[in-house]
Amino acid sequence: MFNNNSFWADEEQHHMQTNVDRPISRIPPDAAGIVHILKDKSASELHKLLTDKNAYRQFLLSLDVVRTQIRLRNELRNETIQLAKHNLEKEPRIKELRNQCQIIRVTELAAAREKLNELEKQKQEILNFYSPASLLHRLQEAMRKTEDESETFHQQLLNGEIDVTTFIHKYKTLRKSYHKWALTRLAANISMANQQF
Repeated sequence: MFNNNSFWADEEQHHMQTNVDRPISRIPPDAAGIVHILKDKSASELHKLLTDKNAYRQFLLSLDVVRTQIRLRNELRNETIQLAKHNLEKEPRIKELRNQCQIIRVTELAAAREKLNELEKQKQEILNFYSPASLLHRLQEAMRKTEDESETFHQQLLNGEIDVTTFIHKYKTLRKSYHKWALTRLAANISMANQQF
């Protein structure tokens, strides 16, 4: 029959034998030095450390670990103060650069807006110039001008200011132009009417 007590006793004895060479220490290395110093103190000295705040403070300040921590803290604080002073010295320059950037941004933006407005105006003029209504209007103007010139030549012929040969040549050219403008205008009107449907 299995003896449970003897099994656990054997396990414990085996564990103790295998771990004899390795001391179990859960104390951090820095704290081990402090424990070593405290071991050398008498009971009255230890009691004084527990009850007297000044004695406790002096004991802490006498430890190398604590002095190292204080020195590191002071060095870090001094470096932080130096960095803060250095950054504060740069603040006016940063403000100046920020203002310059703002001025440049506003100036360039104003120039860009002005250029954009100018280009928009040019675009609108071009669109207006080439719009169907504008093209039809220019064709109408060309027809009217040609018609007026034809009338002028006809009147000059009637008044005897020009001879028949000159009249026929110029009148024929003007009428040809007039009918070309008229046909183009008619075609444009038909094309626009077809596009609307």
